[in-house]
Amino acid sequence: MTVTIVETRVQAGAITGGVDTHADVHVAAALDPVGGLLGVQEFPATPAGYAQLLGWLGGFGTVCLVGIEGTGSYGAGLARHLAAAGVRVVEVDRSDRQDRRRAGKSDPLLRREVARSEWLCRLEVRLMSKI
Repeated sequence: MTVTIVETRVQAGAITGGVDTHADVHVAAALDPVGGLLGVQEFPATPAGYAQLLGWLGGFGTVCLVGIEGTGSYGAGLARHLAAAGVRVVEVDRSDRQDRRRAGKSDPLLRREVARSEWLCRLEVRLMSKI
């Protein structure tokens, strides 16, 4: 039996965020370097709210990436704000419509899903680069 060990170094204090965007509020989830949920918070969908959201995420550590649902619509202003602050921003697709109908939309679950999908993507890229 062959065992392959792949070592990945996660930047200490690297925070990943996930944001579920709406017309009036954006709800963010913060994940630690290993994908654990640090917190969920709601912010106004205004320039002041964008700054508060970034400050809240930064309170957990260095914000390395934020996944946003709806960067072309409700999340456009937030995406521009984060990018101008030097944060990598990625668009996160909504979950499959059939899955949402079966399970029902749950905003807390969606936020975690958004953030974790970005965290897992970064981990997969790191793992693949070692092969």
